[in-house]
Amino acid sequence: MKKLLVANWKMNLSPVEEIRLFDDIGGAIEKKKKDFGNLEIVLCPSFLTLVQSGRSAKRTESLSLGAQDCFWEDRGAFTGEISAFDLKKIGVDFVIIGHSERRQHLKETNNMVHQKVKAALKAGLYPIICVGETFEERQEGRKDYVVIQQVFNALEGIKPDKKDKIIIAYEPVWVIGSGQAVDPKEAEYTNRVIRQAVIDSFPFDFATHNVRFLYGGSIDEKNVEGFIEQKTIDGFLVGGASLKAKSFLAIAEKMS
Repeated sequence: MKKLLVANWKMNLSPVEEIRLFDDIGGAIEKKKKDFGNLEIVLCPSFLTLVQSGRSAKRTESLSLGAQDCFWEDRGAFTGEISAFDLKKIGVDFVIIGHSERRQHLKETNNMVHQKVKAALKAGLYPIICVGETFEERQEGRKDYVVIQQVFNALEGIKPDKKDKIIIAYEPVWVIGSGQAVDPKEAEYTNRVIRQAVIDSFPFDFATHNVRFLYGGSIDEKNVEGFIEQKTIDGFLVGGASLKAKSFLAIAEKMS
């Protein structure tokens, strides 16, 4: 499988800025697409620009479009929500689910994450499931337990199809936005723990060929090389460093 690089722009940019950044990154990648042949790049703008970004993604062979969230129902009286079904129709391929900021600020539970994962797969989307411990859970020595339970809860009872792809992103909550990433060896260890939980949840062939494992949390062009060297890290979920084309492309170049 190709390495995966995902940009999560969150709510940091205006629609005009998002469209400009999407085009800047897409244009730069198209000029050097031979250099990025082993890399799959996903940009996740806000809902406001998904339709227009989707048009740009169709013109840029090396880019895929991702959404920052979805709802677990296709239709209904759910004010403010957007269905995975509709995201797929406008050209979205990936969707971030269970990001720690949604768990914290919007009180998303493990069960809500599970329902969203099922909806994403049903719609033909590739879910990027975020898992990670808080600082308090880490201090209490419960990191592995918390992460394993988040994986099990997200995947419980799901019977994947051969065409499905699932991504698990380890994002320790306490480093997100801090500018301080964990030690690469710790990220590697945690990804091995996550990988085992996935193997325990799915048939071995699917777990080893259809699931990719990312690291996220203060990744930038200065520290990414230490993580690239780790065996089980298949790519990165990038926040702040994806808001400028130069920084994000520098990460892509080092990965390729």
